[in-house]
Amino acid sequence: MPKMKTHSSLKDRFKITGTGKVKRYKSCKNHLLSHKSNRAKRVLCTQPNMAAGDVRRLKQGLSNLK
Repeated sequence: MPKMKTHSSLKDRFKITGTGKVKRYKSCKNHLLSHKSNRAKRVLCTQPNMAAGDVRRLKQGLSNLK
C-alpha cells in the first residue's frame, strides 16, 4: 500500500500547534482592506483554534502534517 499523502491545499490553510490543536486563518483579510477599520483588520489577523468537530474531519487530510 502506498504512503498516505498530506492534502496539499490543507498544508497552507491550517497549522498544527505543539499541543496538537489546529489553528485556522480568518477570511476577508486578502484584499479590499482600504475601507476596513484598523480594528477590524487587527481582529481578522488573529488565528483562532478550530472547533473539535471540524478537527475530526481534517484528521485524515492533515495526517502527515506536523
